[in-house]
Amino acid sequence: MLYTEVIELSTYKKRVQLIDGLRGFSLVGIVLANMLIFQYGLFGESEPHLFGIEGADLAVHSFLHITVVGSFMPIFAFMFGFGMIKLSDSLKTRELRPKCHLARRFLLLFIIGLLHSTFLWEGDILTFYGITGFFLLLFLNRKPKTLLIWAIILLTGAGLLGLPASDPSDPLSATSPEMINYIVQSQEVYGNGNYTEIKDFRNNADPFGDMDTNFILLAIVLAPLITLPMFLLGMRSARIGTFDDPQAMRRTYYRRTAFLIPVGLLIKAYGVLAPQLGAESWPGIGIGSTLGGMLLALGYIYAFAVLYTGNRRAALKTRFEAVGRLSLTNYLMQSVICTSIFYGYGLGLFGHAGVFIGALIALTVYCIQLWLSPIYLKKFRFGPIEYILRIWTYLSWRGQQKKRKSRTSMVSKTNSA
Repeated sequence: MLYTEVIELSTYKKRVQLIDGLRGFSLVGIVLANMLIFQYGLFGESEPHLFGIEGADLAVHSFLHITVVGSFMPIFAFMFGFGMIKLSDSLKTRELRPKCHLARRFLLLFIIGLLHSTFLWEGDILTFYGITGFFLLLFLNRKPKTLLIWAIILLTGAGLLGLPASDPSDPLSATSPEMINYIVQSQEVYGNGNYTEIKDFRNNADPFGDMDTNFILLAIVLAPLITLPMFLLGMRSARIGTFDDPQAMRRTYYRRTAFLIPVGLLIKAYGVLAPQLGAESWPGIGIGSTLGGMLLALGYIYAFAVLYTGNRRAALKTRFEAVGRLSLTNYLMQSVICTSIFYGYGLGLFGHAGVFIGALIALTVYCIQLWLSPIYLKKFRFGPIEYILRIWTYLSWRGQQKKRKSRTSMVSKTNSA
């Protein structure tokens, strides 16, 4: 009996370490992908020719778009869905109401994201995650089969969105005069402006000009198709225990890695390289940024899980886990550091460092977090943002769940009084 309990405790610990590690691992890709936005803007990063990017820098840009961009943020989404189910289960064991606690959590995420995007950086994802969290409450108590069916439907929809050939008259294209003008303005403002000027431009400049309102509304409605499947697949994985016993799932991880990574890379490579070879009007170009990114993200998830199928504890894994435990704080700190490097009120390297140097800067920022996160966790259990989120979620200054008092105990206490 004792031996069985020890095995179960060891398995549980490995599962928690794997989940923390995955969050930490996703942040290295997120900072690399976001580096392009920090340096070229939300719309300019996909138009390298407007910044004179060519040669080796263009090759690195293409490499990042194939291997990183659109494939690490979905890992974060997957872990968001996974964590949502695990938190719900934990709340249920303490006789607390999961939807009430989760709703509070999502509301604060939305507020943090709104502050982040308004006062610091245009590439925020927390606002979207907060809104998506409320929608995911509809799936909280659904069966794994239901979650899988919806994920497949949405994945198919995302794939279909990328099938039509690109349209040169697309208002979001850099061939649009309004978009070109916006990107040119952003180079001057972000590179040389002070904090107030950059904040004003970020919140008030209009990159779309006279774009049809119906088109904007359609884009808002269809946007969730790109990431929702990853949230749902994360929820399903938590339900069926995909990462509960990594050692027992080794062969499954290997098979899925061997299939998903090559397929994801091929689809994304087609989407990135075909336009550079003069085939921008070919059908299916957009599949790389819709379906390909998610397939590659799943491949990365299972590849990382393979590292936990053995008994060896590598130092790098523990550092990934430390970064993951502080994932929200580290994500926001990446914005603080990188905007200070690239924006005019800092070093002013916006559009000037180059893609390769920018990637080195991003990796340096992440390596600093790999070094500092374990040191921080030796003194504190939670990151500052994580602690605030826990206080609000549980309405407890200690940031801990409280078991709800049952009616029976309350009646007995009343009678004894």
